[in-house]
Amino acid sequence: MQFLADHDVYQITVAILKDNGHDVIKVSEIGLEKTDDEIILQRSKELNRILITRDKDFGTLVFLKKKNTNGVVFLRMLPSTIDEVHKELLHVLDEHTFKDLISSFCVVEAKRHRIRKIT
Repeated sequence: MQFLADHDVYQITVAILKDNGHDVIKVSEIGLEKTDDEIILQRSKELNRILITRDKDFGTLVFLKKKNTNGVVFLRMLPSTIDEVHKELLHVLDEHTFKDLISSFCVVEAKRHRIRKIT
C-alpha cells in the first residue's frame, strides 16, 4: 500500500511498514513537516496515498469539517503499547486492501481496530 506518514509517526513504524513491502513517504521528504493538517490531507489525496498519523485532529477534519481525503490510518499508541499497535497495524494491512481502506478512517490500537467509511 501507499502511505504518507505524518511527522508524528515514529520512525520505527515507517521502517516496519517498509520492511513489510509498503511504499511510505514521510511528510518531511516532500517539504510538509511544518504544514497545516488540511494541506497534508489534500496532498495525500493528490499523491493517491493513505495518510498514517498519530494526530487525533485528523478525525475532526474528516468527520466534522468534511475535508476530502484518500483515507486515514490513525495510530492510537503510547510508547508502552507500540509493539501491540504495530502487530495490529500489520494485521489490518494483511486483512484489508488499499481499496478497502481508501475513503476510510481506520483507528488502530492495541489488539483491535475499527474502520469507518468516510461519506
